[in-house]
Amino acid sequence: MTLRKLSLALAISLAAGLLFTNIYTSVVDARNWGANIPSSIQTTRDYFKAANPGTFYRIFSPANQVAGLLALILCWRAGKRVRIYCAIALVFAVGTDMLTFAYFYPRNDIMFKSPIATNLEAIKTALEQWRSMNWFRSLICAVTLVFDFLALNLVAGKAEPSK
Repeated sequence: MTLRKLSLALAISLAAGLLFTNIYTSVVDARNWGANIPSSIQTTRDYFKAANPGTFYRIFSPANQVAGLLALILCWRAGKRVRIYCAIALVFAVGTDMLTFAYFYPRNDIMFKSPIATNLEAIKTALEQWRSMNWFRSLICAVTLVFDFLALNLVAGKAEPSK
């Protein structure tokens, strides 16, 4: 396997992992957070004492971006379409993080750090906003994955140089 294919396989693996972890958070975690507010929020806060989903994403999201950048660098001379697909995947990977910092972190603070007794309606609103936008964030992750696969498909279709 060439370095190009290997770098794209790594980018695909990380993007797929992030996508399915994000979907899991929507399907399982977010439903539990809102199951019986305010006690479900307090239970989540207690559970998140040692680690929270951000613990995972702070490691694997930058790793995904580095893998995407590495794939772009290693595939630069593989052709214009491959380069464009890798660049688009990288832009969407970075865009996912930008959305996370700008949109999700403020809502996480409302849900998991603000006083429950005085912010109950704000917590409920933040949770509903979080739930709907997380599906959009999953879509952005999926776009990253699609473009990584498109690049790999092109690279894999090229003949290997004979030695």
